[in-house]
Amino acid sequence: MRAVIQRVHRAEVVIDHKETRKTGRGLVVFLGVMQGDTQKQADFLSEKISGLRIFPDENDKMNLSLEDIEGEVLVISNFTLGTDCKKGRRPSFDLAAAPKEAETLYRYFVTKVKERKLNLVETGEFGAHMDVTVANDGPVTILIDTEKIGK
Repeated sequence: MRAVIQRVHRAEVVIDHKETRKTGRGLVVFLGVMQGDTQKQADFLSEKISGLRIFPDENDKMNLSLEDIEGEVLVISNFTLGTDCKKGRRPSFDLAAAPKEAETLYRYFVTKVKERKLNLVETGEFGAHMDVTVANDGPVTILIDTEKIGK
């Protein structure tokens, strides 16, 4: 699994130009499910993201986690994180999991995040067209690839 995580003041997603979902202070997680990913990666990633100490404490040091601040999170499925740009100019999406498999693991990941001590968990809509607005705080943007850390 690959996740691009952004610390935010607020975020919103508009799904298929109709439905809007919003969050406040917390994180936006763009989640890409790769071929061969399992629930083990989703378990690891949900725990890692919830516990990342990337929010400022009273001394303005990144020392607090999403759980510590009882923050909010917006999880957006993003198959384009499964790209390979090594050859040519057109990205290959061969690394991304098949849609049915990816949706199952995406939903599982969201369930695991919802089990954490958080104020609000919102999602986009798997496979839908989404317009995502992010007010990045910092900016703080982190990439986690479970393949690169052996999970």
